[in-house]
Amino acid sequence: MVSPLTSLVQCGTKLWLDSVDPDLIIENLAFGATGATSNPIIISDLVKSGRYDGELTEFVQQAQGSAQTAAWALTDRVVGDAQKKFLPVWEKTKADDGYVSFEVDPLLEDPTVNMPHVERVARYVAEGTKWSRGHKNRMIKVPATPAGLAALPELAARGIPLNVTLIFSMRQYEAARDAIWQGAQKLDSLDRFKSVYSIFVSRVDVYTQKHVPSLSLAAQGQVGILNAKQLWKANQQFWAQHPTPLKQEIVFASTGTKSASDPPWKYVIALAGSDIQTNPPATNEAVAKSDIQFVRTVDQFPPENVVKEITTIVDVRKLEETLMSEGIQKFADPQKALLALIGEKSGQLAR
Repeated sequence: MVSPLTSLVQCGTKLWLDSVDPDLIIENLAFGATGATSNPIIISDLVKSGRYDGELTEFVQQAQGSAQTAAWALTDRVVGDAQKKFLPVWEKTKADDGYVSFEVDPLLEDPTVNMPHVERVARYVAEGTKWSRGHKNRMIKVPATPAGLAALPELAARGIPLNVTLIFSMRQYEAARDAIWQGAQKLDSLDRFKSVYSIFVSRVDVYTQKHVPSLSLAAQGQVGILNAKQLWKANQQFWAQHPTPLKQEIVFASTGTKSASDPPWKYVIALAGSDIQTNPPATNEAVAKSDIQFVRTVDQFPPENVVKEITTIVDVRKLEETLMSEGIQKFADPQKALLALIGEKSGQLAR
């Protein structure tokens, strides 16, 4: 009998780590991980650990005390180091896997900054182009906000591998996919065209528990899973009609459980068998310690009566609106915290 995570990979799931911590990458490479993703919270945790004090001192000096410039230099370094670990996967799969996602400046969506839409779009294009330049297996992460979506055609036309994040609804997924495909049409070749669409799963169930308490016990806790499966199916159907050399895939994100009554592998089991899961390190660790043997379940939908109940009761427009509002705040606040932390840390290192 193979290990639980090996069985997950063998049944068709690509395992990406929701971290760029060097130690966790080594550990999860052994589990079968083939990619990773980063965000300001992950970078902040690494800064707090002190392991990057030397680099941070160097970057702060080079940036003449600018916490923002130093933060991006450090993020670039950490993500670049992670890319080196996954580069053999990228080479072996001929650019179909082995990516590390780099998040474009979350402060572009800061609700407290009244940035004009056109400027925001231009910044996404400029930042995405800048941070992708010279990187084979770096994937630029852009949120499915109005400005993020508007920037996707140009980013795709420039041949930049893209990870569209903060997707909660079919509307967002279709808008992101169509925008990227529009841009991809301008490429001379589709040989290196790669896009993924990060569908947030557990946050949807947190939303329904709070805002849709009328759901039955059979349906409550299944909305995120059903939503993810429906988007996965739509993605399968679209790319079957528009075949490309590389796979254009769904990333099942936010797969850590939020309810204490749920087993830590709830979403891992429900979405096994295709595309990508970006699991938190704690989720992978729990799975590794279990005795689960995974099989393909991603194409197995809840019972018809549950699907009908969810479709009837859950207002997807309200769901998307609420989760995007929360998501944008969760997107921007950690970047502000990272900048404050680096400012504080640089002062300590200068003493």
